[in-house]
Amino acid sequence: MNTASLKKEYAERIVPALTKQFGYTSVMQVPVLEKIVINEGLGKAVDDKKIIEEALAELTLITGQKAVPTVSKKDISNFKLRKKVPIGARVTLRREKMYEFLERLVRVALPRIRDFKGIQSKFDGMGNYTLGIEEQIIFPEINIDSISHMLGMNITFVTSAKTDEEGFALLKEFGLPFKK
Repeated sequence: MNTASLKKEYAERIVPALTKQFGYTSVMQVPVLEKIVINEGLGKAVDDKKIIEEALAELTLITGQKAVPTVSKKDISNFKLRKKVPIGARVTLRREKMYEFLERLVRVALPRIRDFKGIQSKFDGMGNYTLGIEEQIIFPEINIDSISHMLGMNITFVTSAKTDEEGFALLKEFGLPFKK
């Protein structure tokens, strides 16, 4: 399946299913996946700048889009943190790249997690969902031998859904394997 097919599947199968389930009167009321934001917080990077470069390279490789560093907003002496020091990496995916990443996540990456029983279904109250991944090695693009640090990431699915129930139904239709 390519990205066009996931988009086509949304239009042909998911929209009618959600319209029927929630009784929408217009196609424009059906929730849509707006963007996927992948974020890595790298607290260890305060001491070792190479971690940031590795994380940016890996995120770029995984998503197919250039990752950007996130910087600290203020000085915190207890954490040896200065203002505007890179402490993370982030990518925001939209349109084709978003569908491409979602498909690889659902069909390839998540099934590679050891003892995988599904993901939690805790939403933010506005129909958006954040998935935490502990190791970046579940993605096939990453060469396990070249890794020096195990890095986790948060993947946030931003939807236009008004409620968690609608957001859950949309993401379930896209194939995210929620726990029963």
